[in-house]
Amino acid sequence: MKKVLCMTALTGLFACFGAAAQSQPKLVLQITVDALRGDLEQRFRHNMGEGGFNYLLDKGIYYDNAHYQHANTETIVGHVSLATGAPPKVHGMVGNVWFDRAENRAVYNIEDERYHLLTSGADVDKSAEIDSTQKVAKGDGRSPLPMLSSTFSDELALAYNGQSKVFAVSVKDRGAVSLAGQYGKAFWFSKSAGEFVSSDYYYQQYPGWVDAFNQSKPLQGYHEKSWQLSLDQSKYLFKDEKGTDGKTELAGFGTRFPHAYGPTTDKYFTTKLTLSPAGDELTLAFTQALIAEEQLGQDAIPDYLAVSFSSNDYVIHMFGPSSLEAEDNLLRLDRSIAQLLKTVDEKVGLEHTLIVLSADHGAPDTPSYLQAMGDQKAEYFNFQLLDAKVLSDLLSKALNQKGKWVEQYAQPYIYLDHDLVKQHKLDLAKVQQVLADRLSQVPNIQYAVPTSRIVDGQLANTRVMNLVANNYHPQRSGDVHLIFSPNVYINDLDGLKVASVHGSPWRYDTYVPVVFAGMKLAPERVNRAVTPYDIAPTLAHYLKIAPPNGATGSVLEEVVER
Repeated sequence: MKKVLCMTALTGLFACFGAAAQSQPKLVLQITVDALRGDLEQRFRHNMGEGGFNYLLDKGIYYDNAHYQHANTETIVGHVSLATGAPPKVHGMVGNVWFDRAENRAVYNIEDERYHLLTSGADVDKSAEIDSTQKVAKGDGRSPLPMLSSTFSDELALAYNGQSKVFAVSVKDRGAVSLAGQYGKAFWFSKSAGEFVSSDYYYQQYPGWVDAFNQSKPLQGYHEKSWQLSLDQSKYLFKDEKGTDGKTELAGFGTRFPHAYGPTTDKYFTTKLTLSPAGDELTLAFTQALIAEEQLGQDAIPDYLAVSFSSNDYVIHMFGPSSLEAEDNLLRLDRSIAQLLKTVDEKVGLEHTLIVLSADHGAPDTPSYLQAMGDQKAEYFNFQLLDAKVLSDLLSKALNQKGKWVEQYAQPYIYLDHDLVKQHKLDLAKVQQVLADRLSQVPNIQYAVPTSRIVDGQLANTRVMNLVANNYHPQRSGDVHLIFSPNVYINDLDGLKVASVHGSPWRYDTYVPVVFAGMKLAPERVNRAVTPYDIAPTLAHYLKIAPPNGATGSVLEEVVER
């Protein structure tokens, strides 16, 4: 490691402090691309420009063998893991939704009924929302308080006595709230209001620039327009659209280019925007306004900005990762990232900005694509088999005692009725094991793991079982953790049949890129195994502040030994 030698004379001390201040970034920029499987940014590089992904991969420190170490690779789990440097067994976000036994209902990960959205009419519009996980929330309030460990942004705010400006932006509320932490400000896109919103956890009223941005009606530019290919179709890897029969049709958006947005009066208009590059373009425009109006990176106190681009996830859900839509969306996202970096360079300077890019999870290919390639095992799992009544009947037969034994299946857990188990004077661990044994016999269920075996430390020391253990939190996890066979998953999102769904411990879902750039870091490609949990402690070490209190990741030496 390079060391700076400081003289003991008073002038030398001042020089030393000055050198230390100059070595600190003025801005930490954390870019998250939802569902960016670790190979996707490489797959389409031949059609990308120089200022986006190629800049990061060629000019940064690129870790090309990064995998999450938890089993339920869903959005909130990955985002909070990025923010805290810890797995869900520490930070508590075991899934997008879990069954809360105290509330006796399913809860949404960042719901908080003590707070409310600042924008009237910005609650979840159930008639035009494909992101069904939000529909279980009680009230419209959102806050970071359900997270059980601190974030890097929290520690930055504490280290600088609240003087660091901390912001996070995303289409998804959970994509912004998770990274903003307790002491930052989060903004996300409300499909029902057609605006970027926040909750009164963060503000009592919006800053003037937020009102001005929303009143400028940026959505109007998409009225009666359509998502069209940005290049000639012959230039795409997936120009022949092989094996894409499983694409999802929603409200006239179509399964082939061009995809029409329709009029702004269409109740699905804003949803369609998020199913396309438009969602990321809107995120970029709001972020550019934020950088300018909040004057990020303009003094010696390091600021923090997290931008989570969500469209890639929605596009993959609808069309699959090996589709013309997913390819064109990433090409357009590449341009959006290039524009973001250009703005940061103009306002702050990339040489004064520490950049990190990663993803919250990967993505599986669709069964139709895999079948077209010759895979005879890939298929969708019959969601009806996990209905609470079906599972209760299965357990009643096994126990020879009737009852509604199962409260709910919430990915990836089955939650039993513990009161009923007690009433029948049964041992909970044995009931869990009986249900797991029966489910293990169901085709396309690879593992059914009783959580009592996690508590007792009885799981086999394998990669998958270690990921299952890392996902377990005693107050939030269920009684049996289900893992489907590789390339098998549920494709039902609140009645909508989608193309691809993540959430498994298989490598296609755990694999993501990790790239550090800016601050004149020397380019390097590193192929040793790392995990996204390493990002938060590395950022903390670089800035010489305390790591998040629950962080389990390691400091990446290539970044800090600058």
